[in-house]
Amino acid sequence: MIDKDNLWIVIAALGLGSFGLRFVFLGLVGDRALPPWLLRHLRYTAVAVMPALVAPLVVWPAANDGQPDPVRLSAALLALAVGYLTKNIYAAMGTGGAVMLGAAYLPGL
Repeated sequence: MIDKDNLWIVIAALGLGSFGLRFVFLGLVGDRALPPWLLRHLRYTAVAVMPALVAPLVVWPAANDGQPDPVRLSAALLALAVGYLTKNIYAAMGTGGAVMLGAAYLPGL
């Protein structure tokens, strides 16, 4: 069990850390031009965050006690294929969601 004082210290530290990271980019560097190499790298941040959030839920889902699930894997692979072919994130997410919903309502899966 976590002590309430320690909990508030952790919350305050995380808040200050989050503010500090944002302040560095917005407060200190916000009025300056960033170098092209940094802008090129920052362009891929969102592309890297989405798979980092989704991959553990596909490979080691908590709903199955960490065991891989063929339905989740197929939904992820189909979403990846649709996203690659169409270059449309909404189509990819819709495809993955449709596979998950379809598997929930189809018997035997």
